[in-house]
Amino acid sequence: MVVTSTATRPLRLLAVTHGSPSTANRESVIRLVDAVASARPGVDVAVGFVDAGEAGRGRIGNLAGPEEDAAVIVPLVLSAGFHVRTGLTQRLERSHSSAGLAAALGPDDRIVEVLAMRLDRCGLAGDDAVVLAAAGSNDPRAQLECFETGRRLAVRLGRSVTVGFIAAGVPRLRDAVDMIREVHPARRVVVVPYLLAPGVFCDAASGVGADVVAAPLLVPDEPAPAALVDLVLARYDEVPSDQGLGA
Repeated sequence: MVVTSTATRPLRLLAVTHGSPSTANRESVIRLVDAVASARPGVDVAVGFVDAGEAGRGRIGNLAGPEEDAAVIVPLVLSAGFHVRTGLTQRLERSHSSAGLAAALGPDDRIVEVLAMRLDRCGLAGDDAVVLAAAGSNDPRAQLECFETGRRLAVRLGRSVTVGFIAAGVPRLRDAVDMIREVHPARRVVVVPYLLAPGVFCDAASGVGADVVAAPLLVPDEPAPAALVDLVLARYDEVPSDQGLGA
């Protein structure tokens, strides 16, 4: 577990995700952020669904604009595409906020460990072909980060891993699955979503014809993996202590 003194750090962590989440997605994300709050009781932890029109509620609090100046914003995204490198950065600049902005969660070996756990739970066999299903991005850097996660997962599993993109990027997930079936028709194809929580992209991953589709990193009816809780806190701690302390 990451342990850092809060004496000279912002006492507010804003965990920000994007989109209009489904009930399952929202519940999964709130469970993660609630676990972060429990792991760091000296920090006020809040969650915001920045494109959803309303913030997540509960003891973890709400996303509140005026309080952002005394905060570190941790994007709950796996790759730093548009929403981090452009969207959140521009929002802070326009509001003249002094909030600190943490890095995206991935790539990171803690995510890889959870991916491996999801594969193990769905009964990955020795001759199965593994496909990492990423949402995708038009940002080439975000695409490279997905391939890096695929490389790390391949090392962790001791086998090759194919990366397929759902919305943007090449190869597309369905094409990746079809290619494996053509080259290795006797092998079972197992897709593991490189996705934080259930939602539209997870539904899309389930419709590409794979034999097995593992669960995403978070599921609504289970505690958030400790590795992901540690990762969120690590991103918070990585922001220099002179950022996010307000004017």
